[in-house]
Amino acid sequence: QVQLVESGGGLVQPGGSLRLSCAASGRLFSIYAMAWYRQAPGKQRELVATITNNGYTNYADSVKGRFTISRDNAKNTVYLQMNGLKPEDTAVYYCTQPMSDSWGQGTQVTVSS
Repeated sequence: QVQLVESGGGLVQPGGSLRLSCAASGRLFSIYAMAWYRQAPGKQRELVATITNNGYTNYADSVKGRFTISRDNAKNTVYLQMNGLKPEDTAVYYCTQPMSDSWGQGTQVTVSS
């Protein structure tokens, strides 16, 4: 399995921005799609964004136009740029590589004034 380590979470005011990072181990990072999920308290885990090995992206309707997923294959890292954050974006955010069903430990994002 691939080891995934997220970072970049924190407390931010509504309307603010955060950039999450997910560093992956292994030499085959560049050939696999990656994704970000999130799970809010008392809710099911939901898909936020995906990116294919060649950079095609897809987003949940709730984050379209506000979040951007990207990847740097040279650094084995996938990013989630989050702008215009809302209180309902509060959740633990997880990075995953669907092909290997590998998951990170999660990073907390809290949007509150």
